[in-house]
Amino acid sequence: MDDQNKNLILATALSFVVILVWFLLFPPPEQAAVDPNAPVATETAQAPDDVAATPTAAVTEVGQPDPAAAAETADAPRLLLDTARLEGSISLTGGRIDDLRLKDYHTTIDDSSPIVQILDPVGSETPYYALYGWAAGAGLASTDVPGANTLWTVEAGENLTTESPVTLVWESPAGLTFRRTIAVDADYLFTVTQSVENTGAGSVSLAPYGIVARHGIPKNIKKFFVLHEGVVSMADGTLGEVDYKDMADFSVLESEGAKAEVTQVAENGWIGFTDHYWQTILIPEPGQGFKQVTKYNKTGETEIYQTETVLPTIQLAQGETRAVTTQLFSGAKEWETIREYQKAGVQGFIDSIDWGWFFFLTKPIFAVLHWLNGVIGNMGIAIIALTLILKALLFPLAYKSYVSMAKMKELQPEMEKIKERTGDDRQKLQQEMMALYKKEKVNPAAGCLPILLQIPIFFSLYKVIFVTFELRHAPFFGPFQDLSAPDPTSLFNFYGLAPWAAPEPGSVLALVFIGILPLLLGISMFLQQKLNPAPTDPTQKMIFAWMPWVFMFMLGGFASGLVVYWIANNTITFTQQYLIMRSQGYKPDLLGNITGKPREKAKK
Repeated sequence: MDDQNKNLILATALSFVVILVWFLLFPPPEQAAVDPNAPVATETAQAPDDVAATPTAAVTEVGQPDPAAAAETADAPRLLLDTARLEGSISLTGGRIDDLRLKDYHTTIDDSSPIVQILDPVGSETPYYALYGWAAGAGLASTDVPGANTLWTVEAGENLTTESPVTLVWESPAGLTFRRTIAVDADYLFTVTQSVENTGAGSVSLAPYGIVARHGIPKNIKKFFVLHEGVVSMADGTLGEVDYKDMADFSVLESEGAKAEVTQVAENGWIGFTDHYWQTILIPEPGQGFKQVTKYNKTGETEIYQTETVLPTIQLAQGETRAVTTQLFSGAKEWETIREYQKAGVQGFIDSIDWGWFFFLTKPIFAVLHWLNGVIGNMGIAIIALTLILKALLFPLAYKSYVSMAKMKELQPEMEKIKERTGDDRQKLQQEMMALYKKEKVNPAAGCLPILLQIPIFFSLYKVIFVTFELRHAPFFGPFQDLSAPDPTSLFNFYGLAPWAAPEPGSVLALVFIGILPLLLGISMFLQQKLNPAPTDPTQKMIFAWMPWVFMFMLGGFASGLVVYWIANNTITFTQQYLIMRSQGYKPDLLGNITGKPREKAKK
């Protein structure tokens, strides 16, 4: 068997093994079961070290109230929130930002479907909300600071809009006046200014905090290793990611009984929860030191996942007023929007998108894909154009690889003579082979280089297509209206000609009755394979015969965008290889290789 066939077998086998491992170890995502009748819990937030010195003020109540108060919280008075891109409301109980929907995005490609809900109030099936407050320090009891059940009143503003912020106020029994001003920009960034005025006697100490709490794991979470969903954080340039399941293994805080990890941030950072396409992130002011807290608590059957930012303790003298400002991002992981926030000062915010291990490839690949989509206006065509660019960049290596393999073919008679001459002396065989390669200026490994380079590029492009928001509901043409979803067509209903519906995506029937794109993938791989005669070894011949069709079924459930890339890649590779072979004096006998009856071919 010649070296070209060996390299092709190697590439195909490597790809097959990688995808098979993915398919077996990480099956299609399942929805996490959520018990709507699960009891709710009482949460606590850790105060800074100097606040915790006072036993009565070691913690402050935050998050979900006890079960008896759940109905009261759900019926609490609210302020409406309405911008060009957001709608929802803010609960005056706790001053929570807990009801948020995205006007621009629907749950399915059908515009009549509900718009996406990001945050959910207490009393809903899966509460998910942001809460701000103060931890009581020296001179204060926990009832002297606002908590989860504090009923705020509106001091200024009627509804929250981009032009009209709102201010909430609460008078403490200790003579403190707390105010909270909430503003929102044209996209997804809230600015929360918390102030406290000491009108009582004597000085006090207290620490401002922000919390994003989530009750239970999201029901639509993707259990797939290529995507991180859970806690994401940035601490002075260091990115952190924690899965939901790993939070249960945290160390227990002695003061609370909850499990938590605490990170001290010197100047710049943020923390929150990231989903596939959405995220909610707490962002203290740049240059402000604070503590990042990732916390897990379980009461009964309810699991509470929580992220916190605890700012330094404030010493407040009598008659003094102090204020702190933080920000909250809650919305879609749009690349351009997040990049603009990073330019405005949120350090490393673009890394809240899960770029993966090959970030040095995924970032530029996506930037080019995004630009192409903006120019062309069709993401499917942009993927094909990106494939052309990548293949053009790798073409010099591909050309050099084939020329090297052609020279290896010419040296085949001489190599056979060396094998006969050296017999079983493998050391001498290697020495003479290397001398031959050196004399003829041939690199036997040159044929593998393009294959090795394409593996990380394939992984990176798969990551980009699977993870990035811009592929969500991105149309191609005809029935392919969501390139982030599997091919919706199916042989089951003769690709839409029959009056019955296609099987549900992810089902066994959908896997068996493949769509148009996987079928084209199998055909393109088959034709690429037939540029060379089948190997004479029966085992290798069988592998070659089955490989395109195995891939066709295995990749049928992958994102349509990835299958489009693979079809384009196979087609371009076929064309490149055919032209290179002709330039080297070899005329591929494609029809003869398919029928098994080779015709006479021109040789160099």
